[in-house]
Amino acid sequence: MPQIKYISHAEIDKQKWDNCVQHAENGLIYAYSWYLDTMADHWDALVLNDYETIMPLTWNKKYGIHYLFQPYFCASLGIFSKNQINAVVTEAFLKKIPKRLRYIDIYLNHNNLFPVEGFQLTERLNFILPLNNPYTEIAEQYRTNLKRNIRKAEQSGLVAKQNIPVEDIIALAKETMQRVSAISDEQLDRFKSLFDLAKNKQLAETLGIYNNTNQLLASAVFLHSHNRWYYILVGNHPNGKTLGASHYLIDRFIATHAGTNTILDFEGSDIRNLAFFYSSYGAIEERYPALRMNRLPKLLKWLKE
Repeated sequence: MPQIKYISHAEIDKQKWDNCVQHAENGLIYAYSWYLDTMADHWDALVLNDYETIMPLTWNKKYGIHYLFQPYFCASLGIFSKNQINAVVTEAFLKKIPKRLRYIDIYLNHNNLFPVEGFQLTERLNFILPLNNPYTEIAEQYRTNLKRNIRKAEQSGLVAKQNIPVEDIIALAKETMQRVSAISDEQLDRFKSLFDLAKNKQLAETLGIYNNTNQLLASAVFLHSHNRWYYILVGNHPNGKTLGASHYLIDRFIATHAGTNTILDFEGSDIRNLAFFYSSYGAIEERYPALRMNRLPKLLKWLKE
């Protein structure tokens, strides 16, 4: 069995950590130390040998109880490795999660999809779109309804602009997200810090769709790593809904990046309407596991069931 060490945050060798993420065959931007430092309240680690295989443990504490949680804007974490990950490695890492972490609600990544006895793992759904083909070939695969919405956007005179201010996207995203689920100003401030770091590393782009009065109707931040573009923060104005603005935004991103050895990661979704929307572009399924465990004392356990 693999020998896995628990390492506190202060003891993590960030250079070795990021080197593992960089060269992991399942590497994702969320696992870099600078990303975790920005988005997680606290994180420690499980490490195999000399940072050959790693797993961040993003934790917090409430009412004196330590728990694992999934930070905002971290769609998948879990186990990352320079070597192939198998069921034995996955089981060994999950069993090394310290018992003091009494409640666990996290998402692992697509290379961690193995059944592990004693752990409640459920499949979640993501969509990815390979961008290696020319734009015309990708666009041919669009659903008819999507093509209709893109024509509507073009006929309405909507215009795509790159490198728009991230503050404009965050403001619009705040309005959009608050209609669906609560997100705090603190989380959005963290994201702004994250964007600035990614931008400095040349790992971030912004895109906006404007009408003829220069009103921002659809917008998104895209981050990049491991030949993968992440559709990570989205802001849509209600005025753009009937004009196909959000459909056009993704189409324009695809047009810019088609013919490159990358994929577009839609970061979801189990929500039926979103799944249909993403698959309209020809995106394919990529499944990953969610881990939920309740090891709380009996008096508290029922509160989280």
